[in-house]
This record gives sequence, structure tokens and C-alpha cells, in this order.
Amino acid sequence: MPRASASTESIGPFTLFVAAAGFPFPYYARPALGWSGGFSVDQVEAVRDRQRALGLPETFEWVEEISTPLGPVLSEAGLVVHRHPLLVLGQPSWPDDPPGITVRMAGMGDWALPGLKACLDLGFGHSGTAVGDAGVAERDATTNDDDPGVANWRSKTSQGLLALAVAENETGPVGGGLHNPRGAVTELAGIATLPAYRRQGIAAAVTAQLVADALEKGVEVCFLSAESEEVARIYGRIGFSWVGTSCTAEPPG
Repeated sequence: MPRASASTESIGPFTLFVAAAGFPFPYYARPALGWSGGFSVDQVEAVRDRQRALGLPETFEWVEEISTPLGPVLSEAGLVVHRHPLLVLGQPSWPDDPPGITVRMAGMGDWALPGLKACLDLGFGHSGTAVGDAGVAERDATTNDDDPGVANWRSKTSQGLLALAVAENETGPVGGGLHNPRGAVTELAGIATLPAYRRQGIAAAVTAQLVADALEKGVEVCFLSAESEEVARIYGRIGFSWVGTSCTAEPPG
């Protein structure tokens, strides 16, 4: 997925993704494709030196079952390791939209995109699954038609590299998510609900909509990383199964 918006640098056993000029989101380093050797603190520090020189976050991502030795080395280097369920779709199920909510795919020029971006930002800014205070007023206060993330969505959608789903009621967007088709594979990501609208089945309905769109596009493998085991259970209701561990690492604080 990053290769559509980044160049790469090889640093020892790692590949560092460097986002293209104007791209609004930074990327990370990960083990080089096919690397089966070990890792050292010195190799990690070489990557971090390059990230600092480029003004990038000192972040790493990997699959624990493929690059098992990496986590302990990153911890030794002083980074904080996070582990998340890695899920792959089996036999999908199709929940109904929650009462009062419509879930649909959003096109490149869709009026709802700025509000959708605000919903996802608020959702991820208030992690977890508990109902929170942030709702429509907070969405409207943070909606920005000139958000560079929205511009990136429009560009990627026009290239067929991104598909967006929006959940909405009479007030506008209240949740949504996206998937990133690359041939026969897609990653679902960014699925979130306004905190005030949680625990209504919106995330499950959005996930099902994204899966349906991916299958219609000929995708054969749908995967995602869940924030926690609790969140993974939501995706399990749509037909996703836990197959591995998606890991990230970053400096403390």
C-alpha cells in the first residue's frame, strides 16, 4: 500500500518508506521483503538516524510471526512495542444497517468526505469502544473542506487505489472507513465511529459494506489489523479470523 505514495530506501535489513512530497501522512520502516535473518540494535539505530535526518517519525511496523526476533531488539533499543490482532476474512456475514443509519460507498467528489474525515479523526482520537462525548457538534467544529487528507482521498479514489464507506444519519456522517485494493488483495483500515454513536453496530455495518465492495471488485483476500482483542471481536462478527500479530514500535512518550 505505501508504494503508491512513497519512495523506498534500503537500510540494512529494513525498508524505509519516505512519503512523497505533499502526501499528508508519514510512513514507517519495516523488515525488507523476504528477509529471514536477524536484527541488531545498531541496524535499528541506523534506521532511526535516517528517519530523524528526514524529519520522519521513528516508527517500525512488522508481522511478529514472520519477523519474530525484531520485537525484542526494538525494545532493547528503547522503543515501545505494540501488538495488535491481524485478521483475514473467511466466510462473510452481512449485518443490517443500524436503525436510522445508512451505510454507503462514497465517491471521489462526494460531499460527505470532509465530514467523514472529521469523524474518523475524532474516533481515533478517542480510542476504545466505549461511548464518549464527541458527537455531531465536535464533527462540525473540526470539518475542514481543505483538509489535505481529504485531497489525498480524492486522488487515490480517482486512481482506484482507495475505496471509502460512510455511515450517515440525518445530521451527516457519523462513521466510516476505507479499503486499499491492490489486485486481488485489500487492506481495510481507518474504520471508526463518532464516540457518541458507538455500540450501535455502525462499525460492523461499515466493515460489511467495505467487504462487499472489495468482493465486487474481484478482491480475493481482505485483511486488517484491529486495535485490540475487543475490537477484533467486532470484525469476527463479519467473518474475520485472527491469523497473526501486527506490530508497531515507536519511541516512548
